[in-house]
Amino acid sequence: MGLNFDWEKNKEKIHELELFIEENKDKKGALMPVLHEAQDIFGYLPLEVQNIISEGLNTPLSEVYGVATFYSKFSLIPKGEYTIGVCLGTACYVKGSQEILDKVQELLNIKVGETTADGKFSLQATRCLGACGLAPVMVINDEVYGRLTPDAVEGILEKYK
Repeated sequence: MGLNFDWEKNKEKIHELELFIEENKDKKGALMPVLHEAQDIFGYLPLEVQNIISEGLNTPLSEVYGVATFYSKFSLIPKGEYTIGVCLGTACYVKGSQEILDKVQELLNIKVGETTADGKFSLQATRCLGACGLAPVMVINDEVYGRLTPDAVEGILEKYK
């Protein structure tokens, strides 16, 4: 089991998940709603939580893991306080979003899909955010930043530190 999962600290959350599993275990297709509920409760799906789901639904852990890793909605690592999404859709990419993404990775010392050690930032590469006229675009939680240059990134991130 993982080193960072605190069973004692998560006792209430585990109980809440177990109750949800109990209510849904006999329903067809219960795995998806249970995974969604677990993600809502814990914020991510560590192996320990996947194991609880596996045992509660009498479903192989490999199947739980397979579904959890297939869908981008689910995360196996804790999300940061601020989720940064850099659009790599066509309009943004053509206007330089890869350089924006590279700058964020350099400044925060994380790669796409990772969270900073202090738990402050998570980084995602996204597809079209629907703000093509503002390309290239980055979103931090619900705040949209458009017409970005790599030089602007550091100042934007400073607001969140």
